[in-house]
Amino acid sequence: MKLAREGGGDGPLISGFVRGGFRVDDNVYTALLITPHRADGWAPPAVDALDEAALATLLALDPAPEFVLLGTGAGLILPPRALVAALETRGIGVEPMDSRAAARAWSVLRGEGRWIAGALYPL
Repeated sequence: MKLAREGGGDGPLISGFVRGGFRVDDNVYTALLITPHRADGWAPPAVDALDEAALATLLALDPAPEFVLLGTGAGLILPPRALVAALETRGIGVEPMDSRAAARAWSVLRGEGRWIAGALYPL
């Protein structure tokens, strides 16, 4: 499946799904941390063990992201309440959804120029 940027956001673009992963520019990632500046492969913990340390790259973004798109794999899994509370204390929201929806939302929201970050578990 191919995705298209909706407008003018700069930075990495999730352009589709291939070989069980996310195509970002000329690379394919099974799991992905993505910011307006860069995309990196990721070895995520189980969703129920997700914590701030696992998202350190995203949380170092300056200025802080409005929210983190959390793609939890093939289906929606709610993140740990402790993580949500810790991010909210920093003024960062968490938007959990399945990873395919998160990839599509990334393209739309970055096209609108939104300052967001993403953590996407494998499809």
